Amino acid sequence: MLIIGICGGTGSGKTTVVNKILDILPANHVAILSQDSYYKDSSNISVEARKSINFDHPDAIEFDLLLNHINELKKGNAIEKPIYSYITCTRSDETIPIESKDVILVEGILLFTDERVRNICNIKVFVDAPADERLLRVIKRDTIERGRNIEQTLDRYLETVKPMHEQFIEPTKRFADIIVPLGGENMVAINILASTIRQKLGLTKHQDLNSIFH
Repeated sequence: MLIIGICGGTGSGKTTVVNKILDILPANHVAILSQDSYYKDSSNISVEARKSINFDHPDAIEFDLLLNHINELKKGNAIEKPIYSYITCTRSDETIPIESKDVILVEGILLFTDERVRNICNIKVFVDAPADERLLRVIKRDTIERGRNIEQTLDRYLETVKPMHEQFIEPTKRFADIIVPLGGENMVAINILASTIRQKLGLTKHQDLNSIFH
């Protein structure tokens, strides 16, 4: 089994890189875990109090559960991945079943702040992008997907996203095996990543996972 950790700032292009990797590897051999699914449930506090949650601080993540799920997948066991809503800041009663696969992709902005998660990853990737590009992506995402207006998004960026990025996320770049500048637009870096994955799996350029696992 190969565990690939993909980290990077909010709006850096991690999802695009993940999708590029999925283009390389057969989907039925890959399981994906997103750190966003493991935000702590806040149903025990008031709706007003939830507005002050700092989603960019490591304390917001239930790393123990994430690590437990990665270990279960390593053992070949299925897990029940949580469903988290940014709108209500709570977890759903429902979960998503995830089967163990040959490749586990784990992605999230704070992934490498936890030493245990870093150590369990066979390949650590940091997706980098200029701050202004990340801000534009954050504005687009938060206004469309998370029910915030532009003013709320900018306030949040200045109060939490930017300082937390500088304090917690940017420093974890030093742990990366591969850095992908310019996010999903950097096909040279993504091709290097693809070659590294193939090498780790013992694949040639034209082989797929079926040829080595079956």
